[in-house]
Amino acid sequence: MRILVISGGSRGAVFPLIPLATAARNAGHEVVVGVTENTLPTVASAGLPGLSLTTGTMPQFMYKDRAGVPLVEPEDPDEWNLFNGRGMGRLAAASLSALMEFIENWKPQLIIGGSLSYAAPMVAKHYGIPFVRQALNMGEPENIDLGAVAELAPELERLGLDAIPGEDLFVDICPPSVRPADRTAPSQSMRYVPYNTHTPLEPWMYTRTAAPRVIISAGSRVTRDYELEALRSLVTKVTPLGYEMLIAVPDEVAAELRPLPEGSRAGWLPVDTLVRSSDLLVHRAGGNTMLSAMTAGIPQLVVPAMPKQVGMTQTLVEYGAAMMLVDGEDTPEAITAACQELLGDPSYKKRSEDIAAEIAALPSPDDVVAIIEKLAAG
Repeated sequence: MRILVISGGSRGAVFPLIPLATAARNAGHEVVVGVTENTLPTVASAGLPGLSLTTGTMPQFMYKDRAGVPLVEPEDPDEWNLFNGRGMGRLAAASLSALMEFIENWKPQLIIGGSLSYAAPMVAKHYGIPFVRQALNMGEPENIDLGAVAELAPELERLGLDAIPGEDLFVDICPPSVRPADRTAPSQSMRYVPYNTHTPLEPWMYTRTAAPRVIISAGSRVTRDYELEALRSLVTKVTPLGYEMLIAVPDEVAAELRPLPEGSRAGWLPVDTLVRSSDLLVHRAGGNTMLSAMTAGIPQLVVPAMPKQVGMTQTLVEYGAAMMLVDGEDTPEAITAACQELLGDPSYKKRSEDIAAEIAALPSPDDVVAIIEKLAAG
């Protein structure tokens, strides 16, 4: 079977789809992954064929309209979600031409798309191809879709659609115990398998130390202009605690954090390995970062970077596996107190380990490949 996987415009949007795409390839299917041109190296690192859908980048789609006019990010959370949806809609619009040309030539028999890859259901419906939508994190607010629908109105009309089509199967990687209460649509659970591009492993990465080890992250998209100051702030606030700090950040911006506190490391670190030799994760609510820690059963202190991340974090807080400080609450004193509580109260570790056990018991990507094979055959 020929399977086309369609993802977003960043490494963080590609990572969650790699395990299912790889499982399909290992089952003998032909798999091609369509992404923005700048994320093709991430696809190649997984040994999968990559298709460039557009030369545009996510910052361009998010912060400029179609005419290239700069946009101002709104402060209101609901308006921000609509803003986010419009940006993802512009990415979808820019991807349609390359997608349709590829589909007409390669003729895929199944399409898998990430939750916010709106071009995927559009082309699947247009060509009558079964469509599987996969969650990329703990969940997305529904009003993001409204922004995408508004942005994609011309493309939807051209394809004879009045809304973004639904899926034939929704694959959810959020463990059931921490799914938002309002998420009631039918879904197929799948075990989250951490994936990130690697550097060679060294002994310190997989061995524990006497002092508490904390990973600090602002996600894989950090640049000198995006989230670097927020990451620097977290490092500064955690430093007085005297923990061993591992700062996960792209190599190209790691130098901006120097000089580092004694005993700290910064760079493109293998988070999927480090979460198993660490005691705490302090981060900005990146979906892969959050789920990777959940698979390893370590507590988390989350300072959400975007309004949409507050809801998904809250479910983890209510479960007892994390603490959250929203913007304005993340004072040095609050960060210190939260880290000490998360490490000092064993209930956080216990609840985190409960989630890890739940994730391990969910159907594997191989199991889900068997399900989508039946979907395509039917």
